[in-house]
Amino acid sequence: MNAMIEKMIGREREKAELRRSMESDRSEFVIVYGRRRVGKTYLVDHFFNFKYDFSFVGGHRLSKVRQLRNFAKSLKKYAHLKRQPVFSEWYDAFDALEEYLESLPKDNRKVVFFDEMPWIDTPQSEFVNALEMFWNGWAARRSDIVFVASGSSTSWMVDKIVENQGGLHGRVTNNIYVRPFTLYETEQYLQSRNINWDRYQILQTYMTIGGIPFYYSLLDSRESLVQNIDRLFFRQNGDLCTEFEELYNALFTHADKYVSVVQALNKVREGMTRDEISKTTGLKDSILTTVLRNLERCDFIIRYSQYGNRTKGAIYRLVDFYTLFYYRFVDAHHGKDEQWWSHHFQSHSIESWQGMSFELICLTHLNQIKRSLGISGIATEASSWRYVPSKGSKENGMQIDLLIDRADRIINLCEMKFSVHSYTITKDYEQSLRKQMEIFKDKTKTAKSLVNTFVTTFGVSNGLHYSIVGSEVTMDDLFEP
Repeated sequence: MNAMIEKMIGREREKAELRRSMESDRSEFVIVYGRRRVGKTYLVDHFFNFKYDFSFVGGHRLSKVRQLRNFAKSLKKYAHLKRQPVFSEWYDAFDALEEYLESLPKDNRKVVFFDEMPWIDTPQSEFVNALEMFWNGWAARRSDIVFVASGSSTSWMVDKIVENQGGLHGRVTNNIYVRPFTLYETEQYLQSRNINWDRYQILQTYMTIGGIPFYYSLLDSRESLVQNIDRLFFRQNGDLCTEFEELYNALFTHADKYVSVVQALNKVREGMTRDEISKTTGLKDSILTTVLRNLERCDFIIRYSQYGNRTKGAIYRLVDFYTLFYYRFVDAHHGKDEQWWSHHFQSHSIESWQGMSFELICLTHLNQIKRSLGISGIATEASSWRYVPSKGSKENGMQIDLLIDRADRIINLCEMKFSVHSYTITKDYEQSLRKQMEIFKDKTKTAKSLVNTFVTTFGVSNGLHYSIVGSEVTMDDLFEP
């Protein structure tokens, strides 16, 4: 197991949690969940080196009869049965699993892995009720069972297991959410596959597919980034074009509601408040709460409170890079030109998209920004700020996408700029920033010191208007662990 764990990129926290479950003195109910293609099964399989006392994978869109038949096939394999048993109910299936596990040596911890558990729970199957009986009536009363359940349908995993209000309430002992790779982990993964692109190219790749390991596994080291994008997105039946059809259905029950929110946020670059989302989608109250919560849990959206108002007016932004890229370019152009990206990647529209995507990368790498600024040990609160003038006012509205409010009475106002060279501040831009600071102080009544912080690819040119820069963070800083 150790050699395989060492080869795994990142996932240090997740591996530590699995290790803790193996070393505890009680039975453990472990949930591993996260968005499609993020590497949940890979994590579990490689941590345990594929050595399970029993494992079973739910089948997509299979009936209860077929699920039970596949379960019986797995039990025959692991228990070395001469004949494959026949089960008509999940209660009988779990009874047989108990009997088999009881036959194993008492001194060893017994690892049971149910993968794609949401697919097992077909309508009227009573799978969850049978699982409750298995855990509460047998496994939890022992000290040697490590039961690991995984699934991509985040809404199911949370509603039916993590926040179960029935017999499984409070029974999960270890809740592991697998997040997308950071830039640091992405770079490590690409190097492990002999894709030796520079950080500027990796940044561009991240803008396209985010931190999803499976998507990176589709890249071909013999092709340039541009060629890879053409092949994966714009070629007929490209892997990452057809992927979109399954993504939301695999993750969410009633996927149409989630897609409607994502589509609304996709059209508003600066983000939307809950009320704005509700008016656009027609979703209200508890339904909208559930949709926003699950999208946030899957790292599809982020929510920032507005400065000075923690309870109302939070801004939601779509930050799933794959979804944003698909809506922006693929949905409209797929099938028209199999080399569309090669023919347009230097266009103004793509330059504009890169600037927006870089902002989102910064928002999702806040820890790296704080570390670069030397404020990791200081209590901070990240938020946005939006000023909307009243009707009839001659003032201009403005929005600051990221500000970091620090306990040492300093606020970093972050400007995020993507460019191929060091960024040059013009006279007009300097004046605009000074005006922004003036309006922010006036409207918020803050007495804290304001620092203009530039987050750029290659730094800010030390020119005539550099004095407006209070601190800097560069692309390399974003690649730190």
